[in-house]
Amino acid sequence: MNHSDGDRDTDENKDEHGIDADGYFGESVAATYDESSAEMFDPARVEPAVEVLAELAGGGRALELGIGTGRIALPLARRGVEVHGIDLSRAMVDRLRAKPGGDAIGVTIGDFATTRVEGTFSLAYLVFNTINNLTTQDAQVDCFLNAAAHLEPGGCFVVEVVVPDLRRLPPGQTAVPFRVDGSRLGFDLYDVATQSLSSHHVTVREDGTSSYFSLPFRYVWPAELDLMARLAGLRPRARWDGWDRSPFTSESRQHVSVWEKPAG
Repeated sequence: MNHSDGDRDTDENKDEHGIDADGYFGESVAATYDESSAEMFDPARVEPAVEVLAELAGGGRALELGIGTGRIALPLARRGVEVHGIDLSRAMVDRLRAKPGGDAIGVTIGDFATTRVEGTFSLAYLVFNTINNLTTQDAQVDCFLNAAAHLEPGGCFVVEVVVPDLRRLPPGQTAVPFRVDGSRLGFDLYDVATQSLSSHHVTVREDGTSSYFSLPFRYVWPAELDLMARLAGLRPRARWDGWDRSPFTSESRQHVSVWEKPAG
């Protein structure tokens, strides 16, 4: 599938919120996405995830919701797993297509909460907090329903996401910094009444100029995800602190959760 970047990210293609047809991950974000998230592309971060996902796929097909530039899909495909992806952003998928092996991965352009693709899968997965890109509870529930509809009996749905970091918020404070260095500033703004969160990024270039962008999210609790899974007919299978399958505890700041579609 060929897409012309052309002027897709120009002002005339954006709505009143500054969002273009690719959502919040248009050309301006996609152009530097891999570099800005370089630590997540480290083999030490990628390989444990791929190991778990390949095992859960069990020789079957895998569906990645929010496939992006292929950080997980490409190495998973190299393990022999047939991967299909759903993503709203053509700009992100263009980066996937440009990488070795990218043309061999099928991608459907659309909202991963509702977009259906043909066939069934033994595994569906959402990684790197992507469930939080769905900014309403209804959309997150729809995502679980959509994942379950794609799974064959016995198949698994996997979500990797942070635990809401509200313990770092003293009374009256709404901002939490997550990066402060010589070239980048990042902070999250929380609204605990609505479970909304906006992530703000400032980059200072060598010439002294700067750029700014923000992304909206909806944070979600582990127990809330379990209820969404139950509404979709899925049952809990595992919850770990991370891809190394270490125990999930009250001190965990993230989790990898696995739900399965009952057989029969």
